[in-house]
Amino acid sequence: MKNVLITGGSRGIGAECVRVFSEAGFRVFFTYKNSGEEARELEKNFRARGIKCDVSSFKDTEAAAEIIHKTGEIDVIINNAGISQIKMFQDITEADWDRMFDVNVKGMFVTSRVFLGDMLRRKSGRIINISSMWGENGGSCEVHYSASKAAVIGFTKALAKELGPSGITVNCISPGVIHTDMNSHLSDEDMNALIYETPLERIGNVRDIADTALFLASDKAGFITGTDIPVNGGIIM
Repeated sequence: MKNVLITGGSRGIGAECVRVFSEAGFRVFFTYKNSGEEARELEKNFRARGIKCDVSSFKDTEAAAEIIHKTGEIDVIINNAGISQIKMFQDITEADWDRMFDVNVKGMFVTSRVFLGDMLRRKSGRIINISSMWGENGGSCEVHYSASKAAVIGFTKALAKELGPSGITVNCISPGVIHTDMNSHLSDEDMNALIYETPLERIGNVRDIADTALFLASDKAGFITGTDIPVNGGIIM
């Protein structure tokens, strides 16, 4: 049985990844920061262990690794933990900027760094990072979010080159507009406009992203690395 670690796994895309990977036969570990009730519900219903952890903290993540290593080593990392914020550029504070990069970029770095040894010892493994269509194309009033998600893509491509000789693949997924809490601020009018702009004429769902992650974690994706896969219904091509 393979082990997968999903950061930010208690809600949205992360929670769907917990469900999909558990149903596919993986032993699932996931981190959460504040959503303890949702984490306990996932633990109750799936083969999953939730660990409270601030992924931007080496101390917290190393403590999580101690718990996980009592069971085994990690075969797949899904760096999903992330935050977003809508703000005009001139209103973004230093604290806003730092928090965005702490979660979206440093969290990915810390988690990958702490668990990479598991993969290097076996010369195999999968690292899957969750970016965004705004990391590819930039979003107005989301400069700090867009910049952090662009960093995810750059991190992915560079690390893939470094780890390829060790048999480890590194890829990222850039979701389009997905039905999650992160987009709950959008009005019905906004959502309808986005549906109109999307060639497939629908908003994405969390299963679209989780299924793509499961494919990248599978043997079928063994010759794919350094890629950014847009799962966006064609809204950005």
